[in-house]
Amino acid sequence: MNQFKEIKAEQLKGNPFRMIGKEWMLVTAKNEEKVNTMTASWGGLGVMWNKDVAFVVLRPSRYTKEFVDNGEVFTLSFYDSAYKKALGYLGSVSGRDEDKIAKSGLTLKTMENASFFEEANTVFICRKLFYQPFKENNFVDTSLIPNYYPEKDFHTLYIAEITKILVK
Repeated sequence: MNQFKEIKAEQLKGNPFRMIGKEWMLVTAKNEEKVNTMTASWGGLGVMWNKDVAFVVLRPSRYTKEFVDNGEVFTLSFYDSAYKKALGYLGSVSGRDEDKIAKSGLTLKTMENASFFEEANTVFICRKLFYQPFKENNFVDTSLIPNYYPEKDFHTLYIAEITKILVK
């Protein structure tokens, strides 16, 4: 753990639009027996309820969603471009079917009951505050539905307090 140092949200150097949308992130959560992770490129950072927060959206079919739903904390972690292949792999296979973490080549770490990977350059440890499933009748721009939800598998939105930011 000595590679990471804790910073305040105001000290974050990365651009969240690039970090999340272009470089991707891993959403990682654990239960008593297992850790699961998935690659995500949708989400955001901000302030809500006077707290620094992250928001992510997870589809009901994603195995990681079960871990996020059943736990109090999860992490968002970000990587240098050298890890893009590993992130692509982690986003394309399910932890239900194989030990994808072992096959990814990434090194699992745990801090404060939150799991993430040693290879990350930035880690947000997040505590869930709120969740809300998307509902079809709440879409103002209904053209999004056929493009992003042809199977009606609407995301669930999670808002989480960022309790710690770790950087290398």
